[in-house]
Amino acid sequence: MNKRAEILNAHKHRFATKAFDKSKKISNEDWETIIEAGRLSPSSFGYEPWKFLLIESQQVKDELQENAWGARNSLNGASHFLIVLARKNLTGNSEHVKHMVEDVFGVPYSEESPQTIFFNNFQKNDFDLSSERELFDWASKQTYIALANMMTTAAYLDIDSCPIEGFNKDAVDQYLVEKGYVDPEEFGVSYMAGFGYRDQAIPEKKRQKLSDVYQVIQ
Repeated sequence: MNKRAEILNAHKHRFATKAFDKSKKISNEDWETIIEAGRLSPSSFGYEPWKFLLIESQQVKDELQENAWGARNSLNGASHFLIVLARKNLTGNSEHVKHMVEDVFGVPYSEESPQTIFFNNFQKNDFDLSSERELFDWASKQTYIALANMMTTAAYLDIDSCPIEGFNKDAVDQYLVEKGYVDPEEFGVSYMAGFGYRDQAIPEKKRQKLSDVYQVIQ
């Protein structure tokens, strides 16, 4: 099978799995590959506004179910359950950006540097990111790139997944803060995701025709 066919087969195999086989567990090697695909994902300006929480505690899984109706199938059957956080108030002058520039990119940070000025201008003038919610939603968009890469990587390894937005965000945020897992000044919940092996038939994948969603402008 050529690479093009392998890629498309992985996408055809991927399905938002509603029922997982509790008896099947993802190997450490496969999971490390999946989470590494998330870590290596691109983000705007390379600032990586995310954090990945792998929930192994059964108590936490049980307590999350009250406010995460869309996650119950994953909480009760998936091999691995992730909560992915997005950073709050990410601007060119934030401590996280300073950390990324100095500790990851390896260059001196300055509020007056061309990159900082360019980034602040982009947020303010190009994308009109002025409120805390707008900044959070922009950061959250970046985390979905990592989600797509993790799900596709999982499908390539014949591992199933389920992306989850079915939860009360404020309640889950508050729960994680009260448990001491999240600093509310730094992060908020972006989404959840279950990974494991399906315990259901593969349904026919239904999508719009390519001509309905694809246009060539010449």
